[in-house]
Formats: sequence, structure tokens, C-alpha cells
Amino acid sequence: MKSLIVTLLGLLSCAPSCLAVNPIIQTLFTADPAPMVYNDKVYLYTTHDEDGSTWFTMKDWRVYSSDDMVNWTDHGSPLSLDDFSWASKDAWAAQCIERNGKFYFYICAHHTELNRMAIGVAVSDSPTGPFVPPFDEPLVAAHWGDIDPTVFIDDDGQAYLYWGNPHLWYVKLNEDMISYDRELGVVQVPLTQEGFHTREEVTEERPSAYEEGPWLYKREELYYMLYPAGGVPEHLAYSYGPSATGPWQYGGVIMEVIEEGGAFTNHPGLIEYKGNAYLFYHNGALPGGGGFNRSVCVEPFEFNADGSIPLIEPTREGVVEAVAWLNPYRRVEAETIAWTGGVETERDAQVGMVVTDIDDGDFIRVRSVDLGEGPAQFTASIAAAESGGSIEIRLDSRDGTLIGTCSLEAGNSPDDWVMQSCDVAPITGVHDLYFVFEKVSQKQVRFDFWKFSKQG
Repeated sequence: MKSLIVTLLGLLSCAPSCLAVNPIIQTLFTADPAPMVYNDKVYLYTTHDEDGSTWFTMKDWRVYSSDDMVNWTDHGSPLSLDDFSWASKDAWAAQCIERNGKFYFYICAHHTELNRMAIGVAVSDSPTGPFVPPFDEPLVAAHWGDIDPTVFIDDDGQAYLYWGNPHLWYVKLNEDMISYDRELGVVQVPLTQEGFHTREEVTEERPSAYEEGPWLYKREELYYMLYPAGGVPEHLAYSYGPSATGPWQYGGVIMEVIEEGGAFTNHPGLIEYKGNAYLFYHNGALPGGGGFNRSVCVEPFEFNADGSIPLIEPTREGVVEAVAWLNPYRRVEAETIAWTGGVETERDAQVGMVVTDIDDGDFIRVRSVDLGEGPAQFTASIAAAESGGSIEIRLDSRDGTLIGTCSLEAGNSPDDWVMQSCDVAPITGVHDLYFVFEKVSQKQVRFDFWKFSKQG
């Protein structure tokens, strides 16, 4: 992945007026976005396409967070196939939801004994995990095509779990969120052409445009069911209804098939955050990307006056504006990134997630940083195997104004985390920051966190 990402270096040599860039995660391939708003922060759960895949080769799920919609903090993998005794492969689309201080992560994976996909659940006290399955069996294993769960809690407290390809099913979850109403059982949704439109080649198995990947959402008095549609390659569409169980009426296309830089699949996730609506989706736009190496993107949009969803254009440059400024005078994790040229992330046994695989010329871009009246000093937590490298701190572009250079010194061992500091020019206002690594070689430097100190 690293050798591919470095080819994107030139894309980010732009002024501070540049907006966020798609895809929003560049350190690995991600797909099937499932955003969740909790405690005034967006948590983004994704699947993870393994590098060089020629099938949907996926072994774990990932989680990121943001409170400004332009910088995303990598929290690593909160859950993997290894956590499910019954699963052997195919860590496909999932979604997380909070209820009564607990977080419930609904996943799908290949059931070893049944030799087909099944729906599982895991629970955590934290939105970033780790998540633990409450029992050693799936929550649902009823059909072929038990994939892509979406979970929703209605205003009256009733929770619903939808899923399926090529059919659409749901259950009513019990209040414990790890069991469902057995008396009602699994309900199959009629995929009528009135409810879910039509496709070019209608079959008994696929009578409408609905394909897979449902996403249930409510806004005001309308319920929305978003989904990939139309066959392969997929576009995104939606239906709407007066309740969480319909009846559904087709609403229209949300996003056309992505021709340039697309993947033959797509997967919607919709949230409203700080007064703005956002559609998350995936494409194949990173170098080396494609149908089995996908990347998560996001677009802002506005609902039409009648509540309908407009046609949303996928962008490569990204059009998301920051909804908050980043405060550099507190600890900022190094893996909080708007864009990167070259680096990757990994979990360190001592300190958690860190930036790694850093080579000479690699950089990290952090967007919309409020320098206020100006910093005096920059400090970073670094583990360096050898001395001699440096971090250049530049404004607004990869080759922008240099405001400081932090020399990197080795500790007593490559695993020693050392606080390293340098003076910086007292630049004021809001800027993008670029941390550019010079005279470092891969595996020699790891980066944990950074912060500025104010003047005086």
C-alpha cells in the first residue's frame, strides 16, 4: 500500500482554501462505511480490504473518529474474525449503535459449519472497542445472503436490524440488543417495483433494483432505506416510508455508478452532524484500488424541501468543509490525519496506535488548525532507531512556509518513546499543517503524538 500512496504527493500541494480530499482514509484500503454520531463526535466503522486482493479478502473491521469532518483519527481494529468462534473468513459490512451506554456492533462473516454468511454481534463499553461477542454463535443464520446488517433504534425505543442480498429481511431486536422477537421471527420485505424500482434484467431472485447493503435512517417524519442498486456495477438509491417497516416507496437515485476511479460495488451511510448532512460511500480511487481494494469517501448534501434526497456527485477533490477548528495546544494523536503521503499506522504495545513506515519525504497533512495568537514550541513523541532525521513543519502545502524543524534523536533503544521539541515561528490564525519527514528511512522512526506550546 505504501508504495502506491506516495504517488499522491502532488495532489496536496494546495492553498488552505483546499477542502477535504477523497478518499478520506489513505493508510489502507477501507470499504462499507458505517458512520455513527455519539457524544458530539463521528465514529466511522469500515471494513478492510487486504492489499492486492483479487476477491473480497477481509479479516477485520476498523474504526476512525472525527469532530471536524476533515481530520480522521485511526483507532485501529476493534474486532476481527478471530473474535468469532464460528467465523472463518469474509469480514464484510457491519454497523455499530449505542444503547444505554453500551455499543453493539453487528457484523457478517462466513460461518464455517454452515458454509454461508451469517449475522453476528459483539458488545463494548467504548465506541472504539474492543468488542466481545456475548455468545459463541451467530445472531441470525437463516438464509443464503445474510450479509450487510444495518441497525436502527426508533423514537419509541424499538430497535430494528435489516440485512440481505438479494432479499431484504428484518427482525425486531429485543431491548438487550443481542436477541430478537422470536414470535415475529425474520420478516422478508416485499421487493416490489413500486417500493424498490426495477432493473434491466428482472429475475425471480432479483425482482427490483435493490441489491444489498441497506442503511435505515429517519429524518423528521420520514424513514429512509438507502441501498446499492441496479446490479453490477452498483449505483446508490433509496426508498422511503412512514414507519421503520414501510410500506416502502421508491425515492430515486442518490449516486450514479462511479465511472472514473469507482469500484463495481458501493455502500451508503448517512448521518446528520452539526447541522450538515453527509453521505458516506466507497470507491476504488487510491492507486492500486478497484473492485477489491476500495476506499471510503464522504460528500455533504442538503435534503430537498420535500425531504427527498438529491442526486449527489462523487468527487475526487472532496467538498467537505471543516465544522470545527483543530486545537493544537492539546495532545493530538499522530494518526489524526486529513491526508498522508506515504505513512501507515499500526498498534504499538506500549502506547497504542502510532504512525509508522515513514520514509524520507513522506508527510502528514492536518487540516484547519487554529494557531490562535501563535505557538512558540512544537513537541512530538517519537521512537527513533537512529538520530539524524527531522520533521519539517510547514504551512498550507507540502512545500509551504517552513515554521520550524524538529531534529529527531534516538533513545536508548528503538522502542524508547522520547519527547522531542523545537522552536517554531509565531504564526497566527487558522492553517493546514504539513509534517514533512526528512532524512528518515522506513521502520526507523515511529510517531505517537504532537502538540504546540503557546508563547509565554
